[in-house]
Amino acid sequence: MTIHEEIRALKEKQGAVILAHNYVAGEIQDIADFCGDSLELSVKAKHVSAPVIVFCGVRFMAETAKILSPGAKVLLPRPDAGCPMADMADAAAVREMRKKHPDAVFCAYVNSTAETKAEIDVCCTSGNVENVLASIPAEKEIVFLPDGNLGANMIRKTRRNMTLWRGCCPVHDAVTPAMIRDARARHPGVEVLVHPECRPEVVEAADRALSTGGMLRYIRESAAKEFIVGTECGILHRLRGENPGKVFHTLTPELVCADMKKLSLEDVLTALKTGQEEIVLPDEIMRKALRPIERMISVSR
Repeated sequence: MTIHEEIRALKEKQGAVILAHNYVAGEIQDIADFCGDSLELSVKAKHVSAPVIVFCGVRFMAETAKILSPGAKVLLPRPDAGCPMADMADAAAVREMRKKHPDAVFCAYVNSTAETKAEIDVCCTSGNVENVLASIPAEKEIVFLPDGNLGANMIRKTRRNMTLWRGCCPVHDAVTPAMIRDARARHPGVEVLVHPECRPEVVEAADRALSTGGMLRYIRESAAKEFIVGTECGILHRLRGENPGKVFHTLTPELVCADMKKLSLEDVLTALKTGQEEIVLPDEIMRKALRPIERMISVSR
């Protein structure tokens, strides 16, 4: 029996569902029941009825799935798969910031820990951030965390004043306008798409800034046949699978998230065999963190 067959057999026996982020390795995406970005995976986790969810991504994503599906056993096959950005805004620091901005609405990017979500008012993803910000009364002060780049790009786009946390995605933050110029020189006339976690000057130099879900939809609907993709390279697997007649170039080979790439098929198999690692969160954290996530989902429709 191949590893794919073993995973399939165990999944069916347990009634498990495998959810995978667009950035994990292609072989993981291929065995998943559903692939998506943070928003899509959050919505899917909320409505899944499976007793077991195997989450192929990083810890904050698996935590979000547990919060939205508290009755399910949520497994994170690589417990060491974290998110540096999420670690840049811990709950204690958010509580301290609240003392300085007692009347502000705290809006946290979904790339944050469960403990941090329990301290804020509303979540957002790169795909729904504009809707979320629009749902906050214009007279309210906003503290946006932890991604300062996404926040800065939203200030430029929406003209909404916000206090920004000093956090970032190390992968996207490393992208420079020079990389875009070099890519355009290698592929003249080809559209450049970047992620809004990139710095504002990078977004300005690109043609479009889109979430991974937004990139997938845009490319699927576009008449263009060639694209330069400025986000984590894992998305290229899905892009090529969904668009066989189109050509994709990574902006730079350096766009690799080490945490997303930790996961292997062997890890997924082991998780199904052993039930490890199960995500367990305190009831109070789950209760408090659910409110900002639910509010995010409610304004994303």
